[in-house]
Amino acid sequence: MRAYDPDLTPSWKRSAPVPEVPADPDLVVEEVSTGFCGAVIGCEAGTVTLEDRFGKHRVFPLEPRGFLLEGRPVTLVRPPAGPARPSRTASGSIAVPGARARVARAGRIYVEGRHDAELVERVWGDDLRIEGVVVEYLEGVDDLPAVVRDFGPGPDARLGVLVDHLVPGSKESRIAASVTDEHTLVVGHPYIDVWEAVKPASVGIPAWPSVPRGQDWKTGVCRALGWPENTGAAWRHILSRVRSYKDLEPELLGRVEELIDFVTAS
Repeated sequence: MRAYDPDLTPSWKRSAPVPEVPADPDLVVEEVSTGFCGAVIGCEAGTVTLEDRFGKHRVFPLEPRGFLLEGRPVTLVRPPAGPARPSRTASGSIAVPGARARVARAGRIYVEGRHDAELVERVWGDDLRIEGVVVEYLEGVDDLPAVVRDFGPGPDARLGVLVDHLVPGSKESRIAASVTDEHTLVVGHPYIDVWEAVKPASVGIPAWPSVPRGQDWKTGVCRALGWPENTGAAWRHILSRVRSYKDLEPELLGRVEELIDFVTAS
């Protein structure tokens, strides 16, 4: 005998069940009724706050089937209190729960700009704090020889430098060669800007666009992708899509790991 079903809606009209997904920070979803797409930046009882790629915030109720995750309907739920600690850091290193930050070393890592520093912090921040390595930014490499001279690298104060667009024959390569020695290591990636070191698929685009010479590269990228020409908001969107080393290109991963190893070598 068939069991009694209190739902009188015909089975063919009923919605299929959807998975429940914790509204963890930085999870990117789309709200179904408005089409608003953004990363989770907060979750209270019954509501979730999203931030879109332009920095705009919206608060939505946690309703069943209320969001799309990678194009599929889901029900967002409040994450459990006291989330489990990850077994690995964002860089892929084994996590050390409860580890205290080490007193800062005399050695340093310099990167070209604020976006570079924020990306390095995003992925390698836990590792750098345990190792006591401080990352600072230069705002360009033209003054790198003077920076190195003022820093005074030595056996107990090694200096590592990460340079954008470090390719043979470039201005950057000549400057790098002029300061490199046994206590100073300058490495770089081939990208015009560190934005390109984030995998396009992680940002939700097919590829980073080609920007004609003579145009500001970041503004040109925003224009080509149909984003508002607000490079600060664009960067916040890009950075929000980086959750681990898996979202970065190998050409950047290897260079940062190389610098950390160099600066922390005994």
